[in-house]
Amino acid sequence: MATTKLYLDTRGKGDNDPAPLKVCITNHGKSTYISLEVKLPKSQWDAEKQKVKNAPNGKLLSSYINNKKLQIDNAILDLSTKGELKGLTVIQIREKIQEYINPSVKDENLFLSRFKRFGESRAAERTKEIYATTFKKITEFDRYASSLSFEQITKEWLSNFDTFLKGQGLVKNSRNIHLRNIRAVFNDAIDNEITTHYPMRKFDINPEETEKRSLSIAELRKLFSCRVEKWQERYLDYFKLTFFLIGINPVDLCSCTEENIKDGRLIYKRHKTGRMYSIKVEDEAIDIINKYKGKKLLVNFTEHMTTYHTFVGKANKAYKKIGDIIKVENKEKTAHNRKFSYHIQYKPFFPKLSIYWARHTWATIAFSIGIPEEIIAEALGHSHGNRTTAIYIDKSVVNIDAANRKVLDYVLYKEQPKDNPLEAPCEPIK
Repeated sequence: MATTKLYLDTRGKGDNDPAPLKVCITNHGKSTYISLEVKLPKSQWDAEKQKVKNAPNGKLLSSYINNKKLQIDNAILDLSTKGELKGLTVIQIREKIQEYINPSVKDENLFLSRFKRFGESRAAERTKEIYATTFKKITEFDRYASSLSFEQITKEWLSNFDTFLKGQGLVKNSRNIHLRNIRAVFNDAIDNEITTHYPMRKFDINPEETEKRSLSIAELRKLFSCRVEKWQERYLDYFKLTFFLIGINPVDLCSCTEENIKDGRLIYKRHKTGRMYSIKVEDEAIDIINKYKGKKLLVNFTEHMTTYHTFVGKANKAYKKIGDIIKVENKEKTAHNRKFSYHIQYKPFFPKLSIYWARHTWATIAFSIGIPEEIIAEALGHSHGNRTTAIYIDKSVVNIDAANRKVLDYVLYKEQPKDNPLEAPCEPIK
């Protein structure tokens, strides 16, 4: 029969650091643990006598610990008497005990249940959506996923899941997003002492090199000056606006209203990070905003669409048709083309162009004209947002404003940057 013992898990802890107290369950030389949700420094635990010492509220704490251990011991005795522990691994015994004590724990601590709750607890809506997609992929891959314990998610399971995603046409970096989500849930489960199992240790989810996602200065000038068809004009203007606003993410731009414009600045909370962000709205951006002024939103690109994703999809298709237009003669009359003597073919300048290239292009051009890397990072929101609010705009914002102006002048008006591209005042601006 399985045996139990109280165990203070001081691994990685200093003598004065609170460490979790657990019940160690041993069966046939193998051990596992159930947390008692109690933490004690080493000085307050007598390992030999298995009891609390010199702790505040020691009697009350001891009573709680003893009752918890008694519950586990009684569960082992009852389950053993019924023969329900025979042939089980120590991990399976632990799960049986937990279910016996609290019948709801079985479902709550299963891998997929915790995955769903973890994803739904994320702050950013886009992050929630990505976790929901991973959840769907897992259920598509494994029809028994809802009953899997953490221990059943093995290296082999992960490898097969990766192969499944690859079969759906996902490239490695896209597959890694789903695998990193799984890893995050495992880390959370370990932190909460739901499992000690960690299959990610032996599974490679390193990213692969991505293709170029930015335009050169010459290519960007070519794009901006390109004569496009009327239906493509709004999509090109959207790309320009995104670039003029330092590569603002579509979900952020498409969520802004006039209230986000204050004192000539676009001030908003980034969906990805939840941080406040501030961009000076240059004249070139104002022209486009006025051209596409929305009734409810700042710009009307997505006002008649269910989500911004629809617009982004249409925009990316439009970009891939910007280029030379070739009229091809229709040699045979069909029901489709009988009214036309020719049909249109597109020879795109940038076949892989998407709206997200605007952000990368801004950063690439800024670097090429001497903007310091730390300012580029802040301009892209990597560290800038945690210091900026709608009320106080510090020196870093002034530097970002100057950087953006230098980029726009160089791209649009071919103004060569000075040796020192940024000359910002030292005093904060309010």
